[in-house]
Amino acid sequence: MRTFLIIIAFAASAAITWAADAKAGQAAYDKSCKACHGPDGTPSAAMAKAMNLRDLKSPEVQALSDDDLTKIVTEGKGKMKPVASAASSAADLAAYVHSLKK
Repeated sequence: MRTFLIIIAFAASAAITWAADAKAGQAAYDKSCKACHGPDGTPSAAMAKAMNLRDLKSPEVQALSDDDLTKIVTEGKGKMKPVASAASSAADLAAYVHSLKK
């Protein structure tokens, strides 16, 4: 029983360690995404029209899974090219985008 509890405690701490970090995602967002998507996830009207961008707080974007958002960051979508500098923090970026929910 004691061994089982130790394994459960280790697994729980490992899950916490591996969880995406929205604060780190914000730093990556500020560096790689803010210029187009705006400081709070709302692109300017001109940028939204030119790049066909949605408000990152919108229900459509918020409905995307972390995997979907990570794929968009690493592979690009539409006129958005892949963000190579953010690839290593794509999971953190996804967590940050979800933290923007209205």
